[in-house]
Amino acid sequence: MERSCFPRFLLAGLRGGSGKTLVSLGLGRVLTEKGYKIKAFKKGPDYIDAKWLSLAVGSEASNLDPFLFPKNKVKDLFFSFRDDFDLALVEGNRGLFDGKDIYGSFSTAELAKLLGIPVILVVDCTKITRTMAAIVLGINSFEPNLNLAGVILNRTAGPRHRKILRDSIEYYTDVPVLGILPKLKTNPIPERHMGLISDQEYNQEVGKIFQTLSKVCKDNLDIERIINIAQEVPLFHKIKVPLFNRINKDEVCIGIVKDSAFWFYYEENFKALEAAGAKLKFLSLLDDSPWPEIDALYIGGGFPETLALQLENNRFKRQLLNNLANSGLPIYAECGGLMFLSRSITFHENTYQMANVFPIDIGVQKKPKGHGYVEGEINLKNPFFPKGYKLLGHEFHYSYCLNERIELDFALNLARGVGVCSGKDGIIYKNVFASYTHIHALGNPKWARNFVLAAKQYQLYKQSNTLPAPKIIAS
Repeated sequence: MERSCFPRFLLAGLRGGSGKTLVSLGLGRVLTEKGYKIKAFKKGPDYIDAKWLSLAVGSEASNLDPFLFPKNKVKDLFFSFRDDFDLALVEGNRGLFDGKDIYGSFSTAELAKLLGIPVILVVDCTKITRTMAAIVLGINSFEPNLNLAGVILNRTAGPRHRKILRDSIEYYTDVPVLGILPKLKTNPIPERHMGLISDQEYNQEVGKIFQTLSKVCKDNLDIERIINIAQEVPLFHKIKVPLFNRINKDEVCIGIVKDSAFWFYYEENFKALEAAGAKLKFLSLLDDSPWPEIDALYIGGGFPETLALQLENNRFKRQLLNNLANSGLPIYAECGGLMFLSRSITFHENTYQMANVFPIDIGVQKKPKGHGYVEGEINLKNPFFPKGYKLLGHEFHYSYCLNERIELDFALNLARGVGVCSGKDGIIYKNVFASYTHIHALGNPKWARNFVLAAKQYQLYKQSNTLPAPKIIAS
């Protein structure tokens, strides 16, 4: 039976690093323990926080971004979960009003207004007291139609500090204080390049992390008031069309490399491929188990540099990838996938051999090489995007090409973004497309259809014994 509303709230901050992720994880776990079926969302392009949110609530988190895909699709995706979940928890990104330009385009605040979500602001109170009331007052009046439903005071020092913070905010504003969190002695989830360390490296400690965060939230937040805020929301958005149009065609098999080195994927990308007629097989590049017969391959991003020795030692899989690429298999690779298809990766002054599909070498530096939204145009024929296609995506990589002067075939000219080198991205080799750009299927609707069509063409070539396959061109 359809609900008349979808209970929801959004946790935002004044900036990145305000503590909203840990609060989101703790609250998600508390609400799950109370018996609520929680659907978690992460605003913006982010794989690591989204994965931690998934673990906190026990189901896959989804990303919401009005830049990566149209606003009507943002609404459709969000409200498509209303009948399967009791409550939606959305974690914002960066500062509440931070966007692409001075108008805050595609900001967390814009998303909150688009979806009618009450905002709970998590603020870092380190070395601040009464001034925080001025900040909250300014936030509450900065943009019209924003529902600032409450504030959570984070990283407070002691009773006196907490009292003056609460009293100041309650005296000068009408924004309720929903809880006051102490400063934790240690960060339960340490950070490194690209943000929080992935859960893949925590193993048995994950449960203890959530126990700690859950207890902190239960002891210091007004959970029932937060639940009431989530329930006092407008009626849901009516979905007019399915998220993905299902195509009833002969199935092709698309392999997905998903292991501890490669796991940066949007769940909707998988759903789009399945709707287009693909059967998905999840594979690993870290073990030497044989792969089933596949008609195409998708290698997402991740941390190949941290597992580079294990990847190098797996000569069987490195050679397998090289053989598949040379046979004409359609391969779509994003960021970490591009790194694995290179000749080598140099990380912490050690160099590791990779699949050698492209004659390039990859280095990893301490600062981001490319970080942010990507806009570009396809200028070279390939299996996945037609020539002239306007592509939207994002990049976040500390790695870069060490030999930029080498002649390569690039399919993507970037108007915004760094790419592999000098605004060029999307290296083409036979039926391989590899780029630093990550895409979301809802913002690039031709991608899944062309992926499946390319797989079907390769399947037919195999059956006709005409391998290696000719170059496959998207329409």
